[in-house]
Amino acid sequence: MAEDGGHGDDRPTVLLGIGASIAAYKAAGLASALTRAGVDVQAVMTPRASAFIPPLVLEALTGNPCPVEVVPSGPGRAMEHIDLARGADLVLVAPASADVIGRIANGLADDLLTTTILACTCPVLVAPAMNTRMLANPAVQANLARLAGLGHEVVAPGSGRLACGDAGPGRMPDEQVLVARVLRRLGFAAGDEAAAGAPKIPDGAACGDLAGLRVLVTAGATVERIDPVRCITNRSTGRMGFALARAARDRGARVTLVAGSTAEPPPQMDDTIRVESAEQMFQAVAAEAQTADVVIMAAAVADYRPRHVADQKIKKGDGPAVLELERTRDILAWLGAHRRAGQILCGFSMETTDLVANSRRKLEEKGIDLIVANDLSTPGAGFGVDTNVVTVITPEGRTRLPLMSKREVAEQVLSAVLNARAGR
Repeated sequence: MAEDGGHGDDRPTVLLGIGASIAAYKAAGLASALTRAGVDVQAVMTPRASAFIPPLVLEALTGNPCPVEVVPSGPGRAMEHIDLARGADLVLVAPASADVIGRIANGLADDLLTTTILACTCPVLVAPAMNTRMLANPAVQANLARLAGLGHEVVAPGSGRLACGDAGPGRMPDEQVLVARVLRRLGFAAGDEAAAGAPKIPDGAACGDLAGLRVLVTAGATVERIDPVRCITNRSTGRMGFALARAARDRGARVTLVAGSTAEPPPQMDDTIRVESAEQMFQAVAAEAQTADVVIMAAAVADYRPRHVADQKIKKGDGPAVLELERTRDILAWLGAHRRAGQILCGFSMETTDLVANSRRKLEEKGIDLIVANDLSTPGAGFGVDTNVVTVITPEGRTRLPLMSKREVAEQVLSAVLNARAGR
């Protein structure tokens, strides 16, 4: 850990940056939770953030000074931003206002917080908190995308009723979510992972709002063989499923990932099962769902497969070829008919027409709790890209999300899963 950390002990030092958002009042609880988790917290506020929460509160909770000056003055403070940067093992900006996000994304440094971040070489996590319409503004979304491109991690905001009375994405993530994300990024681990050599999350530390839940996620494309050379598949890369698995893991869940054909290797999970065909995916999901609290079917599963698979390569002829197909088993419908008590089921729907109507029909027919509808005709959505545009549909209504990274979409989907679970 950084040698210059606040208390000079072995605890990692997290620089908690607080922007001028109404959610700044939550920084007190966040600082306290991080401290209980075994982290040395060094708070830094923008000058306008002090209108929402006094620096003295942060100083009392962390045991460290909470500077706010634009240009620090006094003996030995001329290089305070460099000293703070050297001492930080991780930066968490929470809440991050639209103003702070824009300045960090564009390398502007006109106060102590942004100057310090510019000098940091450690990981930087940014947790936006603002009105849902501000969050959806193309300028804010461009700045968030730029942050990700610079290597910073954006923690997707939660959804719900905002201080202004609007409802939608924009809430500062719960402190449990942020603490879990910080601990993961610092290399801490829980349960079985600690045996692999990673530091253990301290007893009593908040481990995320999915802690204690078993989450099953499917990802990627299935492959249906025609002969030893040819197959039927689709363009799914697995990125959306992987983002969901990572987000669930970082929010404290025990995650089992069932992955078909993917563009890259699966991320490290508690359990990973590789499959090829729709039938293999069905068998794996049917077995693992028996102990899962949440099942998220993000894989692109083939609806049809060849009725007969040739043992040898089929030779081409002069005339047309006929390939006879048969239906594969509907995994999501099977899950809806065989669900465990209290289990939450989430499906994905990819459509090119009548997005909401077709997806809602699937929701009702398959007996599931929510479905994430993805319009493949929308730029920036679908296969082979790092962003997505989705509508989350439940029996009670629907929420259309703006263009987001797939990780941000994953966070919103998991929050919707928790809402469905709370409503049971």
